[in-house]
Amino acid sequence: MTYDITLVRVQPGLTLQETLDRLNAAFDPDADLPQLRLTDGQRAEWRRILGRVSRDIGSVESEEYPYSLTLETVGPPGRVQLDYCGDTANIEVTYRYWGPAALEVMELAYRIARIVEEESDLTGHDFEVDQPTRTGAPAKAAARLSGVSDWAQHHLSRRVT
Repeated sequence: MTYDITLVRVQPGLTLQETLDRLNAAFDPDADLPQLRLTDGQRAEWRRILGRVSRDIGSVESEEYPYSLTLETVGPPGRVQLDYCGDTANIEVTYRYWGPAALEVMELAYRIARIVEEESDLTGHDFEVDQPTRTGAPAKAAARLSGVSDWAQHHLSRRVT
């Protein structure tokens, strides 16, 4: 289970929610995922995103999979993963950070989201706390991440005695 931030290329004449509604209506959970077919412009966006995240944040690991391009932060404050598919992207943070660690990792996630927005036409939204990533407060997201992580630690973890 992960805390997810969604980024999408808003279709002309539509709102973010209308664009997401159209994407979701076309989604078939029984179909295979579509193969990644990026335009030259989307590949250029990815290179800019990867370069900026590496320069502004630090070391990342990057992979190309049949369905997405992925980068993952390496080192402190924690693991943040970005999956880029051209017209959509997703940022994932595992529910294992609470307290000050949650704030640090969510500040990192929001920095990555803002880099994606600046280097592409994608618009980010954090539906967990219903705020845009461009202007939203990472502290609000961190409070949510921390609360769920703490609850999961106390209610879902097996305790070994």
